[in-house]
Amino acid sequence: MKHPETSFIFLLTAVIILMVTVLPCGAASLRILYVNDFHGFAESHKRIGSDELQGGIAHCAFRAAELRKEKPSLLLAAGDMIQGDTWANLFAGRSSIDVMNEMGFDAMVVGNHEFDFGKAVLARRIEEAKFPVLAANVTGFDPLKPYVIREIDGLKIAIIGVVTEETPSATHPSNVAGLQFLPVTKTVERYVTELRDKVDLIVVLSHIGYNADMALASAVKGIDVIVGGHSHTKAVKEIMVGNTIIVQAYEHVLALGVLDLTVEDGRITSVSDRLENIAPATVKKDEKVAAIVENYACQVRQSMEKVIGEATLDLNADNARSSESNLGNLVADIIKKESGAEAAIINGGGLRTSILKGPVTVGNIYSVLPFNNYIIAIRLTGQQIKDALEYGLSGIEAKEGRFPQVSGIYFTFSPTRETGRRVGTITIGGGPVELSRQYTVATNDFLAAGGDGYQMFREAIRQASDFEIIGGTIKSSNIAYNDAGRWLRDVVAAEVQKEKKIGSAVEGRIRTEGE
Repeated sequence: MKHPETSFIFLLTAVIILMVTVLPCGAASLRILYVNDFHGFAESHKRIGSDELQGGIAHCAFRAAELRKEKPSLLLAAGDMIQGDTWANLFAGRSSIDVMNEMGFDAMVVGNHEFDFGKAVLARRIEEAKFPVLAANVTGFDPLKPYVIREIDGLKIAIIGVVTEETPSATHPSNVAGLQFLPVTKTVERYVTELRDKVDLIVVLSHIGYNADMALASAVKGIDVIVGGHSHTKAVKEIMVGNTIIVQAYEHVLALGVLDLTVEDGRITSVSDRLENIAPATVKKDEKVAAIVENYACQVRQSMEKVIGEATLDLNADNARSSESNLGNLVADIIKKESGAEAAIINGGGLRTSILKGPVTVGNIYSVLPFNNYIIAIRLTGQQIKDALEYGLSGIEAKEGRFPQVSGIYFTFSPTRETGRRVGTITIGGGPVELSRQYTVATNDFLAAGGDGYQMFREAIRQASDFEIIGGTIKSSNIAYNDAGRWLRDVVAAEVQKEKKIGSAVEGRIRTEGE
């Protein structure tokens, strides 16, 4: 008969052997929690077509804190966090940073809209942040860091930030003067080479869009994970491109991304990813974050809750990047009327949210038009107008923000024709466009400066023989109207207050050929 101590030692040895077999030496767990394209939508809100409250950063914070207790975790933001809804815009993004600090974010990549308040404001926001703000492919702006290395549960993780190279055309040019936006692929390749042997995992925190993320993963080997933003993609499950995992979590903290990894000897051996819906009905709220949200919301309400009119129907911005929008028609009509121009062209991406049927407040208008833009009218030839429409249609497949919303113009197009040859017939002021004739076309100063890539507007202004810039003020005989003293949103708010009831129809201003 065996001695009891011998039996115990035998049993203990067997358990140890079993544990070594089940949990290999060097295996570690990592959870990456991620959000993108928050745009300051801090409060729960109803989306068009739904009666249920959705989103809410305090609810997202509660769930993130719960999930962080379960496993060693990183909390990452993939850009466009400080600009968008009035809750953020009224404070130039400081409210977003306060919430992110309380939530304990580990890193954020700068998005193109982080530049919308200008470099000085962005520098202050970065200084206030208790986490690094990244962008490896931006030069000339010291507050941005190329990468950060975090150590979690024994794993060294490099987080490299990159933002879209198109940022200079997606914000007012003055906001990025002196900065360079380097090619993303070459930049990431450089830092992957530099960091690969120094860390266990490489995460690219990207604000370039879902399709661009896939192209990046295909072009650059050695990226373990891409956490993306910019395209507002609801990626319900990760995809793999080669050995690179790609994720993205929709928009406005309507969802929280959860990526669970097991890492063994520098290799990812298991992957599990999901999006968790965030809504008051299913997720509690973090009280500290809720208090921050309410403090800023109270200040917003005092300024924004004034009812100035009534929408007789839903004014929809959701389709403004790919087709005629009744909200686009309304805003373009107001711009045309205010400037006295013959026509108006604006970018659909400039309409940031919809207006639901019912009372319209100052805050509703500010949410639709959050940017500090003013109305300007330019003298353009019929050919330049045609070129502008062609350019606006060139990103329709990806629903780029440059898609035109118009007033005083009717045109047809074929989305299947090659880029630059999509426009069919054009009517201005009730008659066919005359390519050599000059027309006055109203827009906003963002597009007039070449924003969203509308270089034909910028060049039209500079073509005038008397063009000059004095003390930052542009002089050009090709400018027919220029009111830099009133923001576009204030002009629209005043018009709504004057008319009391507003509504606009989709009336065939933009039609696909054959309709």
